[in-house]
Amino acid sequence: MNGPQVYFEIPVLGGLPITETMRNQWIVIGLVLCLCLYLTHNLQKIPKGKQALVEKGIVMLNGLVDSTMGEGCRHYTPFIAAIMLSSLFGSLISVIGLRSTTADLNTTLGWALIVFFLIHYSNIRFHGLKAYLKGYLEPIFIMLPLNILSEIATPVSMSFRHFGNMAGGLVITTLLMSALAAFSNVILGFLPVPLLQIGIPGILSLYFDLFTACMQAFIFSMLTMAYVGNARS
Repeated sequence: MNGPQVYFEIPVLGGLPITETMRNQWIVIGLVLCLCLYLTHNLQKIPKGKQALVEKGIVMLNGLVDSTMGEGCRHYTPFIAAIMLSSLFGSLISVIGLRSTTADLNTTLGWALIVFFLIHYSNIRFHGLKAYLKGYLEPIFIMLPLNILSEIATPVSMSFRHFGNMAGGLVITTLLMSALAAFSNVILGFLPVPLLQIGIPGILSLYFDLFTACMQAFIFSMLTMAYVGNARS
């Protein structure tokens, strides 16, 4: 409810806080690394089992990149996979009692700024600096301020959409747990445990922790592919 806990500060640049989100993100990185090492261990020429499953997933992701970004963009596949897995595991980490890294705006904004850089880099690379700058004056020069605001809105909307959904679920679940504990104490105060907290939070967890986590990871990845692919075309 009060944001990620700050553990300590590194005395550089006026104080660099080391937060709960940073710790949890390193845990996510470790989980993804272990998963990759496990899935790529002992590869065979004829795939079967987990190797066949992984190769099928890579083929599907390559197809998604081709259809969304266009041909010749498969070098973006590892980046899209990294964003998708970081988002998914960063949200699902709440299942084991840790605070979701995606419930921190710093996380989603950092990803969105990387995408923002890729969008403008691709635009300049494939259209040239002159055409890139001219695009801000289209259809007429008085649209310059609105076009600039439109570009700035891209990372803002991407980051707040993902953060808002995950943080909102965290707040709702926390408020519900508190309310159920209070009702349990009033109605069933003779019991040693808050009985009303059993069951209902688990059902909500299926939505906020599983469904929403998967949807937001997919949406953020799709928006990344769509924006960067559009900048190349």
